[in-house]
Amino acid sequence: MDRIAWNSSYIMGVDFLDQEHKALFSTMNKLLRLSESEEKSGWVCQEGAKYLKNHTLEHFEHEEEYMRSIDYSEYETHKRLHDNFRTITLPALEKELENSGYSLESIRHFLGVCIGWVVAHTQTEDLAIAGKQKSIWADIPHVKEKEALEQVITQLIDDLFHFRAKLISEQYAGEDFGEVVCCRFIYSGQQKEKWEITFVYEKHLLLKIISDLLNTQYLRVDDMVINITRYISRQFLERIRENFPSMDLYKVEKESLLSYEQLLDSFNRSNPSCSLLFDTGNGYLAFCANSSESIRGKLVRNINPDNVMLAVNEFLNREKTVRGDILVVDDSEFMRARIVKLLSGDYNVSEASSSLAAIQSIAIKKPDLIVLDYEMPVCDGRQALEMIRSEQNTANIPVVFLTAKGSRERVQNVMALKPNGYLLKSMPDEEIKKYIDTLFANKKEK
Repeated sequence: MDRIAWNSSYIMGVDFLDQEHKALFSTMNKLLRLSESEEKSGWVCQEGAKYLKNHTLEHFEHEEEYMRSIDYSEYETHKRLHDNFRTITLPALEKELENSGYSLESIRHFLGVCIGWVVAHTQTEDLAIAGKQKSIWADIPHVKEKEALEQVITQLIDDLFHFRAKLISEQYAGEDFGEVVCCRFIYSGQQKEKWEITFVYEKHLLLKIISDLLNTQYLRVDDMVINITRYISRQFLERIRENFPSMDLYKVEKESLLSYEQLLDSFNRSNPSCSLLFDTGNGYLAFCANSSESIRGKLVRNINPDNVMLAVNEFLNREKTVRGDILVVDDSEFMRARIVKLLSGDYNVSEASSSLAAIQSIAIKKPDLIVLDYEMPVCDGRQALEMIRSEQNTANIPVVFLTAKGSRERVQNVMALKPNGYLLKSMPDEEIKKYIDTLFANKKEK
């Protein structure tokens, strides 16, 4: 992450709020650049963090005043998100900065969480005020339910890992806080309902947990660490079930390991009804739960007794073997599933169902290639490419158009926009795969 790009997709249409959002992005960019200089990062980021906090709190007040003035129907939910960030997340991050003496690691944590939160919030909840997007947090749990779950998880972290944890976000939405290992479980209830539950562990935390459990020093995540983590997660869930009988976790139907890109995909698809981020003092841990299973989940290799060694090794070796990161943008769920399944064996593939979701994903992490649907509602491929090319930080990302029509006139229109190429949706899978492989091979040779 070296820069976050402000672009037209963030514009609400309320001038003074748009200007404040733009100023927030500018401040975070300055902090991001300064954090890369270890000599300057401590003092400069200390002052910058104070400024960012004050600017953010002032902006929240202005936004809340505007929502009241227009009688915004989701005001209470939106304000609850603001309250969580200003009373829980920011103070916890500030304390971590102070306790570490503004170390480079804590500064990157601070920026990762702040940037991820602001980007996601601006792209979704703030656009919802202007009717340009639907709120993704409309179904967050009641305050009492959330507080009860928070207390149980905090106590379990103490019981199982002997760490004093504290909640730093009630609405974790995939913000980047470093290298992670994600364990996902699909449970079925006695009434055939589904629960999708994901644990997101910072790798530093995992190594500390396993080292303490085995009374040895683990320096890297290997198959032993992954397998212990899987069973620790199951034990964690069993203890949660004891405290929440209404959370009808009857049996595990599926289990899988997710990369960070696949975790982001799950948040793009639908935010979980409960998503809590904790600071354990030794790294971050997120607990995410949703009461439904998605089609996306079926694209990840499920772990069973017959393939457990293969699945774990595949997960561990993924970063070593993948050729690059690809973002697939298409409003057709079928088409996205087809391309993801086709490419995921050799590439880290993430997906977005709209141009706006794609811009948000790119702001968090730049891909090596974007496969972009030309025909999309609201904001089509032409407009998305214009936004990508308009920002210096994203202008050089290769973009390949997907188009359903192969007429000469349509191809001429597509190529007039100067993408790096185009693919017809009617092409056989092997031709699409060969085309993508050739692009990456040519890029590697340059």
